[in-house]
Amino acid sequence: MAHLVGGGYCSSNEGPWNQALRWEQKLGARLNMLAVVDPDIPRVQRTLEGKRAEASLRNAYANTEAFSSVADLVAAYKGKEDTIRAFVVGTPPAFRGGVTKGTDIELQIVKAFPKAHLFVEKPVAAGSVKDAFTVGETIESGSRIVGVAYMLRYLKAVGHIKKVIAERGLTVMATHARYACAYTAIAKPFWWDKSLSGGPVVEQGTHFCDLSRFFGGKVVPGSVQARATEWNEPAGKLAKVPPPVDESKVPEEQRIPRVTSANWKYESGAVGSLLHVVGMQGTAYSCEIEVFADGYLFKLEDPYGKPLLRIRTPASDEEETFTFPGDDPFYNEVDAFVDAIEGGSPQGILSSFKDACGTYELTWDIRTASERK
Repeated sequence: MAHLVGGGYCSSNEGPWNQALRWEQKLGARLNMLAVVDPDIPRVQRTLEGKRAEASLRNAYANTEAFSSVADLVAAYKGKEDTIRAFVVGTPPAFRGGVTKGTDIELQIVKAFPKAHLFVEKPVAAGSVKDAFTVGETIESGSRIVGVAYMLRYLKAVGHIKKVIAERGLTVMATHARYACAYTAIAKPFWWDKSLSGGPVVEQGTHFCDLSRFFGGKVVPGSVQARATEWNEPAGKLAKVPPPVDESKVPEEQRIPRVTSANWKYESGAVGSLLHVVGMQGTAYSCEIEVFADGYLFKLEDPYGKPLLRIRTPASDEEETFTFPGDDPFYNEVDAFVDAIEGGSPQGILSSFKDACGTYELTWDIRTASERK
């Protein structure tokens, strides 16, 4: 069913980011992975050999072909374009979300495969915000289902917060998000180069910027203020940058900041803030978001691991805690996307491409504000 553009979807072992697993769980015997597009063909072949060695996956990957470019895929499928129902676009962001050659994977896909649906990794781009919105207008036309992988929206804990806010007629007053990544586990050289990844907030902190917007609504243009701790400041020295990352090979102006602190205003009058830190070692991230309303505090902790939701209400100063055993937002978003395709309606999609462009715009505003001297 799905083509993987960016073979990391098949082979990533960083934390819970094994995306192919969720497609295998959702579709089971119905999964027919026709192709993987990735310039690293030997790696793709090794991954496919591993898949075919598992009895439960052998049929799904039996006929999977590997292509080094979308152009090669298009040529191979000329005349049989309708056999492809969906694409999963998981390339580094520098290669998607744009309108110029080399950044326009989505536009290439919808031109050659007009009936195919798209599931796109976040952030939606690494280049122009305006171009990203243009891509959104193009690919979300007609009956095509498009979803963006802001999986935290699909957490049961997040759904519970939204439900309480709606049922009790609350208005969000403020959001405060903190995201501290385990940098020693990020061994992808592109991530450490702003020209390729967009930087930590654009590429990674985007999840909590998106969740902030999910609760707070639209951000007032021009309201973002931000500061950063840069790589060459005393507070920005890191002791264990993981190999094969070599920051000396990254131009100084493209090296990532270590800390970014930002705040902004929502159109409702509420305010939002984000603290992103490249500072944890080991493998566990430290992440949480707080949402305030009159009399209420919603605090979501460890959304990537074992989500814990604490709620304080006017009824008591004591917080009530909620756990959600077995909840998997990565599966939930794939589940919603497949159901949307088969049901012919985008109703279950919680993050459209155009809405995701709003998050992309916020992250770029944060980066730009933090870089002002």
